[in-house]
Amino acid sequence: MNYQRSFNLRNLNPIIVILAINVLVFFAVRLFPDLIGYLGLWGRPLFVERPWGLITSVFTHYDLFHLFANMFTLYFFGNYVLRLVGVKKFALIYLAGGMLGGAFFVLLAPYSLAIGASGAVFALGGALAILVPNTKVIIFPIPIPMPLWVAVIGGFIILSFMSGVAWQAHLGGLLAGLVAGLIFKQTSRNYYF
Repeated sequence: MNYQRSFNLRNLNPIIVILAINVLVFFAVRLFPDLIGYLGLWGRPLFVERPWGLITSVFTHYDLFHLFANMFTLYFFGNYVLRLVGVKKFALIYLAGGMLGGAFFVLLAPYSLAIGASGAVFALGGALAILVPNTKVIIFPIPIPMPLWVAVIGGFIILSFMSGVAWQAHLGGLLAGLVAGLIFKQTSRNYYF
């Protein structure tokens, strides 16, 4: 009898993998702060010199609260999206949201630097706002249940007025998620929305 468990990449939960990568990169950036300049997303004209930032910035955080807020939201939104659409579509929404959010940032904030998974996380929220819009959620510190779509759109609006927030990336990610949600909702008969 073989008691050795075989390792299979298909058994990995993509949310746990994304969380682990973000935490590892967080500690690397805290140890070597200059990494932000290499991993972050630069607006024009530096984007041409460092285009990989479109992906690497999605896994890069410097502030502990920023990391916690994005990973907390990823965990809850991500698990719901993962159950609804599966691993491949989840990954597509997450990465497309991060990249479209990055593209909006590059176009609308030409001389800035962005890091964080907010665009990708807003894509998950946008997809849920279409797939299960009336699911009731409670957003701290508001103790009143509200429809998920109100929480996602309301969160986007509130965060857009905060200083130091890359609202451009949030907008691009949100739009990517809304479009993905519409496509998946129209093309699937197997989901119970």
